[in-house]
Amino acid sequence: MAHVKNHDYHVLPPSIWPFLGAVGAFVMLFGAVLWMHGNGPWLGLIGLATVLYVMFAWWSDVVRESQAGDHTPVVRIGLRYGFIMFIMSEVMFFAAWFWSFFKHALYPMNPEGLSPMVDGVWPPAGIETFDPWHLPLINTLILLCSGAAATWAHHALVHENNRRDLKQGLWLAIGLGVMFTFFQAYEYSHAAFGFAGNIYGANFFMATGFHGFHVIIGTIFLSVCLIRAYKGHFTPEKHVGFEAAAWYWHFVDVVWLFLFAAVYIWGG
Repeated sequence: MAHVKNHDYHVLPPSIWPFLGAVGAFVMLFGAVLWMHGNGPWLGLIGLATVLYVMFAWWSDVVRESQAGDHTPVVRIGLRYGFIMFIMSEVMFFAAWFWSFFKHALYPMNPEGLSPMVDGVWPPAGIETFDPWHLPLINTLILLCSGAAATWAHHALVHENNRRDLKQGLWLAIGLGVMFTFFQAYEYSHAAFGFAGNIYGANFFMATGFHGFHVIIGTIFLSVCLIRAYKGHFTPEKHVGFEAAAWYWHFVDVVWLFLFAAVYIWGG
């Protein structure tokens, strides 16, 4: 009886994943620095592969713990709080790029980038920006429809326990996410400006590029949820993994709306 669990918390056994993840992250970043100094990308790629393996293995353990019944209501609350804090950190990450964009838009620098210009122009002279009412608007509608599909899937699970609509909503959300990524790549290939040589291009590609990276991550997140839905993992009472994916996807939607309004419309 001394070993009987009489609390709602999940006491984890010792795990190698935090240590291995830290080592992989260090190797990846150190290798990236070496790559920037002309020493090849291989060390960074080894670190990246290690990080990806740790992510897959660690989250697989979390899924198994959930299926084993270790995720009590108290544990699920902690998981939700943790993911909310992660979303908050992502908000601050994108706030940095918006800050940079607005700072340079409101106080354009001289061509040498040394001091603010009087009556400077933004975007810088010679930059041909995208028309926001063509492909960017189409991408906005695609991403909003994808978010609506994810909400449909969530409603089907939580309020109706309708697994058919859950799967169809996820398929639609994933397909639209892939379409958004394709159109974003198509837009980049037709850009009349580059990343280097001007602050507008640097801010544009960093902000929209990181958002595109988040769209890819979110698409993978939803794809994992779709696989788990086919395995019957989610119930109306226990679906923290899918709930986190839906939150993340809506966060990606909201960030894009701000990018569309600030970078494409106002900044263009």
